[in-house]
Amino acid sequence: MKIDARNLSRVLADPGAWRILLLHGEDTGLIKERAQDAVIKIAGSADDPFRVAVLDRETHDKLMEEATALSLMGGRRVVRVRDASDTVLKPLEAFLAQSSDTLIILEAPGLSSRSKLRNFLEKHANCASIGCYPEEGRNLESSITHMLTEHKVRIASDALHWLTSRLGADRAAARSEIEKLCLYAGDSGSLTLDDVRASIGDAGSVSLEDAAFAATEGNRIAADTALERALAEDTSPIAIARSFLGHLHRLRRVRAAMAAGVSRSDAVKALRPPVFFKRTASFNKALELWSLPALTKAVEETQALEYACKQTGSPDALLCRRYVSTLTARAAMQARR
Repeated sequence: MKIDARNLSRVLADPGAWRILLLHGEDTGLIKERAQDAVIKIAGSADDPFRVAVLDRETHDKLMEEATALSLMGGRRVVRVRDASDTVLKPLEAFLAQSSDTLIILEAPGLSSRSKLRNFLEKHANCASIGCYPEEGRNLESSITHMLTEHKVRIASDALHWLTSRLGADRAAARSEIEKLCLYAGDSGSLTLDDVRASIGDAGSVSLEDAAFAATEGNRIAADTALERALAEDTSPIAIARSFLGHLHRLRRVRAAMAAGVSRSDAVKALRPPVFFKRTASFNKALELWSLPALTKAVEETQALEYACKQTGSPDALLCRRYVSTLTARAAMQARR
């Protein structure tokens, strides 16, 4: 069964109601987080050797054996399958044909909508298919607030807006930064804008934002410098592509609103999270250089970059450098007209 946004929280709160959970999408950090939460809800621990089995790609052939094994100490078992693909479809069909209370959790980042596995599970009443995609805007703000609330940490609204615009889309990276902030604030503490900037102001995500803003206003030197800084900080090329994609989406959203008759200032003010005040001039300059069709093309090229970076053995850093160079040159050409 395909789980939509309205039913997502209910399904995640009670994973035991299903026989198979399929977690797919682009956000590998969110996939891992949801998988681990589900394991703990069922087995009480993420690494109970008697109730939890973890299968990597090399051990997928043991899926049926683990799925039908009995728990030596009692309680429901969980089989967590990483890097799941269509190759596990046959054992899953056999598993569903039998009576078993084992919960199977499939982690399948990047699984295509045309996948036989995904199509089969989305049609089965006892299976839940959950998309895990990078959050942005209000959804990302809500997740950040929730993670801070878990530690009883409060955050000022301007600090929340700034943090939302700085954090990368990957859930694992975001949670890592949130945990750092919680340590900074202490138990039941509070965070101001200065606190947040002091804690993560030098994070790689800021380098990415520098690169994206510089590229879309045609500043080659600044874009290259920020990109190399991000790569030197071990920022993944996939994260680089996603950061640029998020920036371009926001520019395109404003351009689309302007095409519908909304003033530029009102369209920019409507963005959530809002454009950080120190970035406003750069954002507005980019809007002057990029038309709606040009932004649409740039978004498509950035999506293609992300896909290319995900391919095994691809020269991903080189692809990012070439992409940033092309994007910057396009903006610079518009600026000279």
